[in-house]
Amino acid sequence: MKKIKYFIISTLLVSLTFLSCESFLDEEVIDKVSVDYIYNSPEGLEVGVNALYNRMRQYNAPSGDNTNLQANVFFLAATDLGLHRTWFTPYGANEHTPSRFPSDKWVNAYRIIDRASAIITNSRAVAMDQTAKNKLVAQARVIRGELYLDLISMYGTILLDTVPTTPTNFNDPIEYKAATKEAVFGVINADLDFAVANLDWKVSTGRYGQGVARHIRGKAAMWTGDWQEAADQFDAIITNTTHDLVDLNQVFGENVNHSEALFVYQKNQSLGDGDGLAGGGGFWLGSVFTQRLYEKQSGADATAGNEVILDVNYGGQSLGWFFPNNYLKSLYDKTNDKRFTTYYWPDNHTSYLVNNPKHPRFGQPITAPEDNYRRFHWSLKKYADFQTKLVGTENSYKSYIYYRYAETLLLASEAHHNLGQDVTALGYINKVRRRGYGLNPNTPSAFDFTTWTLNTYLDESARELAFENNRWFLLKRLGLLGERIVLHYRNGDNTGAEANDANSSITPWRSHYINCPVPQSQIDIIGANASQFNIGY
Repeated sequence: MKKIKYFIISTLLVSLTFLSCESFLDEEVIDKVSVDYIYNSPEGLEVGVNALYNRMRQYNAPSGDNTNLQANVFFLAATDLGLHRTWFTPYGANEHTPSRFPSDKWVNAYRIIDRASAIITNSRAVAMDQTAKNKLVAQARVIRGELYLDLISMYGTILLDTVPTTPTNFNDPIEYKAATKEAVFGVINADLDFAVANLDWKVSTGRYGQGVARHIRGKAAMWTGDWQEAADQFDAIITNTTHDLVDLNQVFGENVNHSEALFVYQKNQSLGDGDGLAGGGGFWLGSVFTQRLYEKQSGADATAGNEVILDVNYGGQSLGWFFPNNYLKSLYDKTNDKRFTTYYWPDNHTSYLVNNPKHPRFGQPITAPEDNYRRFHWSLKKYADFQTKLVGTENSYKSYIYYRYAETLLLASEAHHNLGQDVTALGYINKVRRRGYGLNPNTPSAFDFTTWTLNTYLDESARELAFENNRWFLLKRLGLLGERIVLHYRNGDNTGAEANDANSSITPWRSHYINCPVPQSQIDIIGANASQFNIGY
């Protein structure tokens, strides 16, 4: 019996993405392939798995300005570390609703799950080398497990279905029923355990390897309080030699395919510009968090124009929709912590020089900008693109590091603390901290923590991982999301307008926001059992 009604049958686009398979570029390009081909041949399974990667890149690193980008930015920025200026309003009473909240995560996740399940199910009948088959199936199972972990973490109450849509079951009776937490994590853990058992540590760029499978499996264990399982998974990554911390300047440098990366979404405009093509579409994330300094009016010369002109070295064309807030800034030792200047643009306007060669103050520090956050605000530099982002466009084709080893160390620290093993916990968190201070991660320093507390852990996690895909989920898992949003999340266009959201009529926090709203379009389909979802909305 099929349970997810809105899935549709479609052929899968051939994905040239991430392939390690650059040889595909020498072959005839096929736009679409038959379902029979994908599910009945070794070559077809490979194509099907490649297509899953392509869809996952669109799910987590979409091109352009759309609700899918909004959905991704929400989980990066709508935390205790963020400041919202414009575009869409997280937690807004009129926006954080089933009809208005971006539906993409729910809808796209289930579409990909359906296709992953089809590959997993149909692979059983494909005659091929079993080891090679297991590696392909393992990649599909990582994706399915990852997506179900995403869904239950985001929405709290979800549907569970591992039976793929086929022409024979498409019109079967529908039963919509909220899955139990135990059932969902049963699928997640089984999928990820299979992947851990069958994936290699060293894999081609853009492929899931054992490191990322263990990382996600460890995260899943932490949602159920299985600290030993989490510690075991993270320790396996840490003791293996595949992944390690890199120099701080390299983490988000020109090439993010380094040893710290557990998984990277690949972008390359020369391989086809679009979400459905090998290269992927232009990604706007680097522009979302960067000020528009080139719009600064103060200091303008009647003849020469503005002090600052568009320059990729200052972030290029930008949007300034979200920014790091002052609470996050207060967490850094600005003198010694190298992350403050590596992960962020300067917070002092005198650090910027007039770059307009026609301006009489060319080469001198810019004058004080007006109090307008769009034009000047402490900004995130992690996703800055100095290589592929052209002047006059938001599009970036820099690859997007999504899971990284520094988070593994921090999560391992939490897991070991909860097992009463603070010596190990401190060893892991201090590796990250030392690297942040520009020191050898393996050598004790004066900056080391000597006591593990929840606050020191949360603060260090913020310093290292701010505006990556983890903070919202970490706070929710710890039961601190609402409390931290009330205390620290901000909204405003300038210092006078900036508001604490607990007292703001624009973005008030409500207890039911702890779970994202299931899209109204899907609630309408669920019908009689819809009361099991969106409780409080």
